[in-house]
Amino acid sequence: MDGKWFDDMEAKIPRGGVRTRFAPSPTGYMHVGGLRTALYAYLIAKKEGGTFILRIEDTDSARFVEGAAEGIFSSLRGASLEWDEGPLVGGPAAPYTQSERKELYRPYAELLCDSDKAYYCFCEHISHDERRADTQTVPAPVTSDPCRDLPRGEAVRRAADGGSHVIRMKAPREGTTSFRDEIFGVITVENASLDDMVLIKSDGMPTYNFANVVDDHLMGVTHVVRGSEYLSSAPKYNLLYDAFGWDIPVYITVPPIMRDKHNKLSKRHGDASYGDLLEQGYLPGAIVNYIALLGWSPGGERELFTLPELIEAFDIGGISKSPAIFDLEKLTYFNGSYIRSMTPGEFSAVAEPYIRRAVTSPDISVPEIAELLQPRCERLPEIPGKLGFIEQLPYYDLRLFEHKKSKCDASVALDMLLSALVVFQTAPDWSPDTIRSELTALADSLQVKNATLMWPVRIAVSGMEVTPGGAVEICRILGRYETLRRVGAAIERLSAEVSI
Repeated sequence: MDGKWFDDMEAKIPRGGVRTRFAPSPTGYMHVGGLRTALYAYLIAKKEGGTFILRIEDTDSARFVEGAAEGIFSSLRGASLEWDEGPLVGGPAAPYTQSERKELYRPYAELLCDSDKAYYCFCEHISHDERRADTQTVPAPVTSDPCRDLPRGEAVRRAADGGSHVIRMKAPREGTTSFRDEIFGVITVENASLDDMVLIKSDGMPTYNFANVVDDHLMGVTHVVRGSEYLSSAPKYNLLYDAFGWDIPVYITVPPIMRDKHNKLSKRHGDASYGDLLEQGYLPGAIVNYIALLGWSPGGERELFTLPELIEAFDIGGISKSPAIFDLEKLTYFNGSYIRSMTPGEFSAVAEPYIRRAVTSPDISVPEIAELLQPRCERLPEIPGKLGFIEQLPYYDLRLFEHKKSKCDASVALDMLLSALVVFQTAPDWSPDTIRSELTALADSLQVKNATLMWPVRIAVSGMEVTPGGAVEICRILGRYETLRRVGAAIERLSAEVSI
């Protein structure tokens, strides 16, 4: 390419303000660490009124998974991390999928060859090095490459004659390379430890590392958020930036997320992906809130944040160097808090599919059930198990009527239910207020505590020791007829037991 082509490319680079990117490879599910990287990049951009970019890095065709890109899009949008530029929305640096940018990379690699900062390699071991280059983070052993000093003209002729080759960066053999990371500070490595990494593979596609640098530059990325496994790649990135004379972005390296003190989260070890967590009933907002705190502290005691509140509170200085341990119990606590912070209508909407798994009758009100569940629910899939008694009273042990604190046993329960049956038959209506006032008045007339009456009523109508609501609420949901039927059945069973 002539100089004008490169000048035109430079002229197209978006400039001004903070520009961050999330650049996943479409190789499978969205894991928790990937979502956190996207979140931090999003928060940094939005905090400064900048631009959040999504780029799909699909240069490794061997690891490409059909449908993975669509999974990335839906995961980010489900988590409310809307990108300003990228696939599906476009932008000034389009296209944002690397396989669609293939023609951009080789000219830049050739430019380095022309300035003796890269070279053609025809060695037989190149296929192995190509695969290693696309593992993204695994450094290659430093070896002597006979092609490194091949005259440029001879290399071009061999390539023109059909010689299979890659293009490698010519790493310096002496001195050191330093780079600054906002979290880990200045890190210096010996240049002798750096391999001549592959830039362009034999099929013409760029390696992950090379495309990463070229695209970050052409897309005007100012801040790069990445996992700590990329620290070893940073010196090679910086050598490329220096070779081109480009500005180096701000590096923000985040600590790993661990399953325990010794093991990282891993899908193959059964650790949940973002999609798995959604299927387990965790709300997107709760997940985002929780993973924001895996490696970052807002200072103070506050833990619960909405996404706009995270944008306002986020500060790079709060990111830790230390690994963060993923605690499912803590996420469950966050999820319960999010559920309780929802409006009744919001919770009823998300809970309805789970409620309907257990309650199919159209005569039973979903909002009324949801109102009972909201203060007592931590994960949505718990809901069906809490509601099985509504359509089918389980067979229960009569010992459930025994409760010391309520001063109730089988004989007391029988007396309470016989009196309650009359009240239920004659109540003027079946509203919660009426049911409660009628039962309270009955307890007063019987000169017993409310609990002594309410306990056996609740057991009779639910057959369960722990229920999502009290006796009044359950009776209201079941309706007068079903309540009378269940109380009558309990009386019949207790009568047989007490007469023995």
